[in-house]
Parts: sequence; C-alpha cells; structure tokens
Amino acid sequence: MATSAAQEAKNNRLFQALARLGYAVNGLLHLLIGAIAISVATGAGGAEADQSGALGQLAATPGGRILLWVVVVGLAALGVWQFVVGLLARGSDTKSKWAHRAAEWGKAVAYLAIAATAFSFAIGGSTNAAQSTGGFASGLVATTGGVIVLVVLGLGIAGIGLYFVIKGARRKFTDDITVPPTVGGAVVVLGVVGYIAKGIALAVTGAVFVIAGLTIDPSKATGLDGALKALVSLPYGPAILWLVGAGLIAYGLYCFARARLARL
Repeated sequence: MATSAAQEAKNNRLFQALARLGYAVNGLLHLLIGAIAISVATGAGGAEADQSGALGQLAATPGGRILLWVVVVGLAALGVWQFVVGLLARGSDTKSKWAHRAAEWGKAVAYLAIAATAFSFAIGGSTNAAQSTGGFASGLVATTGGVIVLVVLGLGIAGIGLYFVIKGARRKFTDDITVPPTVGGAVVVLGVVGYIAKGIALAVTGAVFVIAGLTIDPSKATGLDGALKALVSLPYGPAILWLVGAGLIAYGLYCFARARLARL
C-alpha cells in the first residue's frame, strides 16, 4: 500500500516540478555560500559561509522574502521527494536496500532542515548555524558518552565528504542526470569540480567535530562556516579557501543543470 502510494506520488508531474525547483534553489544557496567563502578568502570578510549566511543575504535583498518562500517550498518538496525515493529503494538484498533507504532519507532530513531554516528567515526571524552547532556540541559533551558521539558524528560527516569527492572524481553523478550531447561536457566539468569541492568542505567540517570531541572543546564545533574560515589559517589557506569557494559555485551551477536534467 505504502509502496504503491509512493510510486503514484513519484510519477506526479507537479511533484516532479517541485523537486526540480528544490535542486535549483539548492544551487542558489551554494552559489551564495561559495561567494561568501571567496570574500573571506580575499580578506573582505562577509556573512557566515553556510546556509544561514546565504539565507541571510537573500533576506536582505529586495524581494528576498518572496525568494525565501520559494526556497522553503522547493527544499521541502525535495526533502519529501527523497523520502519517497527511499521508500521505493531497491537492492540485491535486504541489507543493501535499507542502506539505500538510509542514504535517501538522510538527504531528506538535510533538505527539510534547511527548509526549516529558510522558513525561519521567511517569517522574519533568523538563525546562526555556527551558534546552533556549538550549542548542540556543548549539550553532547555534557552528557555521558557525548564526546564519543561527537567524534563519531564528525567521522560520519567526513565520510560523507569523502563520498562526494569519490562521486565527483569518478563522475558517478552522471547516473543522476541525462547528459545532453550539446553542453554535456560543461555539465560534467561543473559536476566533477563541484562534488569534489563540496566533499572537501564536508570533510573539513567533520574534522572540526572530531577535534572538538577529542579536545573536549565544543566551541571548536563551528560547523561549515567555522570549518571554511579555519582554512585561512593554514599555509596557502586563502588560496585553498578561494578554490573551495569557486568549487562550491561550480556545484551550485551543476545543481541548476540538475534541476533540468535530473532523472526523476
């Protein structure tokens, strides 16, 4: 019963259009995050280099409130879409099927969480992802076994980052889209660069969680914003951050292409 309902929903043209909208607005957010990262790399400062910073910039622009509602609808629809895809997941055995489901539902939670943040901005509020992450880490450290959980969480995020890097390097993302003969090469280049850059950003984010856990210092769990800005202190850090920011812009452009080319 649930499977047939999920399949019917997946075939709905309006639902498909809203999911494509979700890919597009996700691309917009990555464009803004990449631009913020580059501004930090060049010493211009800027907002938080994460979803909160990107949403805050949207809120500050003329007509931004309307665009925020578009972000809410698109990402919420994409989150539900990923949940439906998870329900319909198949595998050679039960273990692989549930692994596939877990991956799709993990994406669903991520998209819905960003949609909730966008909703907060759309109704006139705001959130600071770095502060929220720090508060979450502090709460974990204060509980029994919380340090271990924080380290495992960091390793998990770093693992997702590695997955993105491998998916980009091996061009596995082309399984998700129909590559057109005309501009296919450009789309593939954007995908390779974008996936690798996003993977590096996630890996660094996971690393700061691990460091926060190992040093029992939750203030170091600063999320994506703190992770990217921490790159500046490394040798050739500004150049590295600039490249990562440019890569995130490439990922955003790929998401725009995916909104049109995704195999739904």
